[in-house]
Amino acid sequence: MKSRNLLILLGLLVVFPSFVHSQPVSPLDKLFERWGPRIHPSDLRVLQLEISPDPVLEGQRIRFEATISNLSHYSARLSLFIKDRDEVVTSVQDVMIKPGHNRIIFPHTGYRFSRHEHCFTLEVDIERTRRPIDVVKEFCARRTYAGWSLREVRIGPLFVEDLDMYPDPAMPGQEIRFRVRLRNEGNPFRAGIRIQDRDQTIIFLNDVHVPSGYAEYHFPYARYAFQRFDHCLTVIVDVDRTPYRTDTAREFCAKPMGWTLKP
Repeated sequence: MKSRNLLILLGLLVVFPSFVHSQPVSPLDKLFERWGPRIHPSDLRVLQLEISPDPVLEGQRIRFEATISNLSHYSARLSLFIKDRDEVVTSVQDVMIKPGHNRIIFPHTGYRFSRHEHCFTLEVDIERTRRPIDVVKEFCARRTYAGWSLREVRIGPLFVEDLDMYPDPAMPGQEIRFRVRLRNEGNPFRAGIRIQDRDQTIIFLNDVHVPSGYAEYHFPYARYAFQRFDHCLTVIVDVDRTPYRTDTAREFCAKPMGWTLKP
């Protein structure tokens, strides 16, 4: 009888070698992971992707953290990869993904930002096949005044406190120069600023720093032909190819009295 029990115990140790180790995953869980129902890539969603520190300066090492939703009722150990286009930025191997939300911390990486914008995707390795994971939104790092950031940029509110030109009044065909006094009630950012007459751009500045509070911007000289009875000018702030219209306390319209912006 004792010999029979000893043979059964040895058999269990052969079938379930994890009995001899102190592992956080039980032998039944390991068996279920291997032979149980599988997670499909369509079961996974990337809800959030963050970097630390944020913003990150050039040359700093960063760490990615992802929140992944598993819509299935099953758990599995998977390998995950963060990619920028076709380049693997960082990865984790054999991480447990449980039903519900999973917070995944990736190892530090010295990835360098080199383009205007870096949009990240995630892939999962299931049965030695990598497949993309759906994301609830784009996760793009953008260059800000303080460094590269994955956070959504809060723009404004923006107010044009003053818009004037030199010389004022201006003669037809004369070169003129504009000055804009801008008030930013949001976070600092980098942007392009342009002055428009209806849908026509008169002059613009590229990639300027817009701090919190007040700032003045002097545009280069431009030759603009005033032709209609009046020309009402607007200031547009462009952030990442998205235009933001500014509010003004009054209209800035040039009238044909020697063409002046003065009230």
